Amino acid sequence: MSARATLAVAAIALAAACSPSKPPEPLASATPAPAAAGPVAVFPKTTPDINAADFAARDKELADDKYEGRGPGTVAGEASAQWIADEMKRIGLAPAGDNGTYFQTVQMVAQTVDPAKSSFGMSAGGKAVAFEYGKDVVYATKRQKDTDAIVSFKDSDMVFVGYGVNAPERNWNDFAGIDVKGKTIVMFVNDPGFVTNDAKLFNGKAMTYYGRWTYKFEEAARQGATAAIIIHETGPAAYGWNVVHDSWTGTQSDLVRDNGGADRAMLEGWITLDKATELFKASGLDIDKLRAAANKPGFKAGPITGAKLSATISQTITRMPSRNVLGVLKGASKPDENVIYTAHWDHLGKKDGGKPGEDMISNGAVDNASGVAAILEIAEKMKSDPPMPRSVTFIAVTLEESGLLGSAYYGDHPTIPLNKIVAGINIDAIQPIGRTKDITVIGYGASELEDILKDALKKQGRVVGPDRSPEKGFFYRSDHISLAKKGVPMLYTENGIDKVDGGVKAGEAAITDYSDHRYHGVKDEFDPNWDLTGVVEDLNALYELGHTVANGDKWPTWRKGNEFEAARKASLAGK
Repeated sequence: MSARATLAVAAIALAAACSPSKPPEPLASATPAPAAAGPVAVFPKTTPDINAADFAARDKELADDKYEGRGPGTVAGEASAQWIADEMKRIGLAPAGDNGTYFQTVQMVAQTVDPAKSSFGMSAGGKAVAFEYGKDVVYATKRQKDTDAIVSFKDSDMVFVGYGVNAPERNWNDFAGIDVKGKTIVMFVNDPGFVTNDAKLFNGKAMTYYGRWTYKFEEAARQGATAAIIIHETGPAAYGWNVVHDSWTGTQSDLVRDNGGADRAMLEGWITLDKATELFKASGLDIDKLRAAANKPGFKAGPITGAKLSATISQTITRMPSRNVLGVLKGASKPDENVIYTAHWDHLGKKDGGKPGEDMISNGAVDNASGVAAILEIAEKMKSDPPMPRSVTFIAVTLEESGLLGSAYYGDHPTIPLNKIVAGINIDAIQPIGRTKDITVIGYGASELEDILKDALKKQGRVVGPDRSPEKGFFYRSDHISLAKKGVPMLYTENGIDKVDGGVKAGEAAITDYSDHRYHGVKDEFDPNWDLTGVVEDLNALYELGHTVANGDKWPTWRKGNEFEAARKASLAGK
């Protein structure tokens, strides 16, 4: 998966059926864009077979510096979306977007905080608690009207609300008995149960949607808070502060909101655990005791004595369109019934303010040029097959890194009626770690799609592995969830962990190495020395899964008792 991978692409090709001995040479774009319109795309010569060389060529193109990290709405980023559309056309997919095109326009707002003109100041116990932007705190606002170029408030009273969860079905409400309107709420990341590992408390170690930062800010808005602050901890968050920093600094994207974001808190942000500890201590509170209390039923929120927050956000607001990219292989006899493959094309873009010569481009070669390369590989393979009864639609969505916004837009504005989508397969970040004996299903036990995948893996002598880190909430952190919430049975897989060469220990080490050193950073770059043997096996299994459903007449569904089962039944009933 890195420069330390043991096989070069040439060696990989020998192990992959029908692979050429080196990555294919690129062809110049049939319709090169003018320099002012963005980078000139190139297209690889590829074969219908799923193989390492074709995958590598596509990943390399999408992760190229010329696309500047595929930032949605930017000239370079949208050029990568155009490349995907052109590649879909080249391999024979029909357009499946708006008005006979390959695109579905997603209206977005790009908001960029100017740290030099912004401020974030807390006081407690009669003295200031100093925060350095980026190092101790990151923040943004969902307010997006032109009049919100400067968002400011002063001396907002602060309240500790545990985990910021209101879950009536679990008889849990961190906001019971307290009014937080006009105040700043402070809360832990994840949900009750993680620290105690109590399976009876929420889902114990397994994160629920209530543990996601997206939910916490949504609930803060519903409660009328002026500001919402999450305390970062690496274990409960499932990532380090570096990930928060890289994801929350620079330009932030959002969908255009009907009310201009007026219903959201004025400020949403994160602070480090060290600074939270300092804040509570200055207010005469013990953060460890507060954490313990927040994990017990009957927790009562309360004021952070004498603590206040004053803040000013100075931002630029730019409205621009981004695009989902859609191509389809039309079914021969039941074209209105669809199997879908999804992957997000966007990444974090290019950061500003670097030193001369410093790499500021987050290329996203694994996250998620790999997923887009994967669905294109599968599409090209299916195009070479005899026509299938059902259609297969391939969707590369935008704005995933901004909170799954492109897929959320698609879920609200589907080009296919949701009750005509038989099933979906989402591919997000395939790590090139070599062959494994398994594939991990995130949210294992959710749907009947797992049974079909098991049959495909059996042909390879492999098995399905359950979600190895349910506490990290990965099931809620990729684009499949936008359609799953609408009832569509979606499968989301990740690399297996049990490597053929080295076992579980080697698999864990490889994945940890990526998470610690490349994920959401400038080092997530294409590497010609990647070991892609495992990628090829995984893609063949996911191809087999979709091919089976597209050639069949069954409608795989959610397992009984799954939280999305009712939505699917209602959708199929036409409700």
